Amino acid sequence: MTPTRREKFSKLFPNQPKFRWKQIESALFQEKNHSWDDVSSLPIPIREKLAEELPWLSLKRVTEVGEADGSVRKVLLEAEDGARIESVLMQNKSGKYSVCVSTQVGCAMGCSFCSTGKLGLKRNLSADEIVDQLRYWSLSQTPISIPEPNGDTERKEIITNIVLMGMGEPMNNYESVREALNSILTNTGIGPTHITVSSAGVLPRLNKILDDKEWPPVCIAISLHSADPIIRKKIMPSSGPNFLPELAEWAEAYLKLFGNRSHYLTFEYIMLDGVNDSAEDAKKLAAYTKPLSRAKINLIAYNDAAGQFKPSSPEKIQAFMNIILAAGVDVTRRQSLGGAIQAACGQLAAGERD
Repeated sequence: MTPTRREKFSKLFPNQPKFRWKQIESALFQEKNHSWDDVSSLPIPIREKLAEELPWLSLKRVTEVGEADGSVRKVLLEAEDGARIESVLMQNKSGKYSVCVSTQVGCAMGCSFCSTGKLGLKRNLSADEIVDQLRYWSLSQTPISIPEPNGDTERKEIITNIVLMGMGEPMNNYESVREALNSILTNTGIGPTHITVSSAGVLPRLNKILDDKEWPPVCIAISLHSADPIIRKKIMPSSGPNFLPELAEWAEAYLKLFGNRSHYLTFEYIMLDGVNDSAEDAKKLAAYTKPLSRAKINLIAYNDAAGQFKPSSPEKIQAFMNIILAAGVDVTRRQSLGGAIQAACGQLAAGERD
């Protein structure tokens, strides 16, 4: 893997005091800084050397597209080794922004409804490459800001939420994801309950969270998509024979450790016509999630990504939702954004299409 910024800095300046790196990391997130030349807290010789040897961003833009109303933008980014990923900026109804971040180049999970899974796994992203997707948007032409730790910002248009729901399985890049999350939490005003990490359910890594003192208390979203083991295995090949009971056991432990009024566990459920959207499917889902307090279901309209499925009709989604509500389980329907530019859930493929 490409050396991190910190490793490169240590090699360039082996005798610098320990506080220097913290100074640099903080400067990377400050809105006023657009290059090393802007970091006035650093001595001029260091700034000049960094400008020569260390890019301000580890990723460079290849293309950027947006929906007509400007509410969603998608960028194709290229790393130093030529690897490409996509990141998405989304504006909600209140005018605030969320950033959808990728964690891998491709993905090994092979979910049949997801374009990223068709690529296979090429490599993990470094913590710098994960963080720099957030930094890219604040440096782009779109007038937005990353809030500073003290809450100050000169602009009204700010990034309030981050979702690790782009390309890749975050739990299969555990160390880099953890490092990136801690860097963001330390150097921005974005709090842990405004960051969501999505996982298809890599249980060994999810279990690691329970004992990892360095893992921050961010929100977790599990890509469940069926409470029937046969159906889940069909659409998510990585699902093991005992996955559902083992996941329920993990969820109970997770909610006991982290759960509160502002910190809950989400089960994501993509609605596939004739596959997982029957009344029986809804009853199984409600029965599976009801014992888990402070957990909720998020229904997602399918975006035509992999081509072999069709989206459930709005009427079918509503009927499905009504069954879950009647069972006393918290359920919402996610607003679908970015479909027109292939930026919605399951559509990211780094510009590669069949």
